[in-house]
Amino acid sequence: MNKLVSQCPWFPVRFYRTQGFSVMVLMLAGMLLTSACGFKLRGDVEIPDALNPMFIQASRGSAVRDAILDRLQGSQVRLAAGPQDARVIIRIKSETSGSRVAALDRNGKALASELHLYVAFDAVTPDGKQLAPLQTLDLVRTYENPDVEVLGKQLEASLIVKDLARDAASRILGRMRAVLL
Repeated sequence: MNKLVSQCPWFPVRFYRTQGFSVMVLMLAGMLLTSACGFKLRGDVEIPDALNPMFIQASRGSAVRDAILDRLQGSQVRLAAGPQDARVIIRIKSETSGSRVAALDRNGKALASELHLYVAFDAVTPDGKQLAPLQTLDLVRTYENPDVEVLGKQLEASLIVKDLARDAASRILGRMRAVLL
């Protein structure tokens, strides 16, 4: 192969012998593998043009609403300024999160906790016609809760709740796409 490469006028030999060539081959292989498996970029949400623009209705400070808006950013989905301007309104009817102890040691100290996120949602038109019936999601994550590093565990719990909201947003958009198409 070295003889073949050295005879090729457009291919610099020193590039072949460096790590840059290996990196380029690995990147090319990675791109080919991810394109073959159906991988899509984060903002790639498919909603038919007939359903644009869309409005997300939820209570103030809704983590799921923020996650849905974040998922729709960079996609072809247009967002309406208000419910009267939209063709589809996704309503987040309720969103509650909580935690409970999942495991105790023999002294009664919590070893693991479960974080829950419960979301109820539906989709309607501005005139009130039901496009998707009321559906619910109940997402659960378990995490270890040793008695050390209390501040770190509180931060971990808040990150898990944000992750649950992102997961709920993806599931809501997937269900809406399945029902509305």
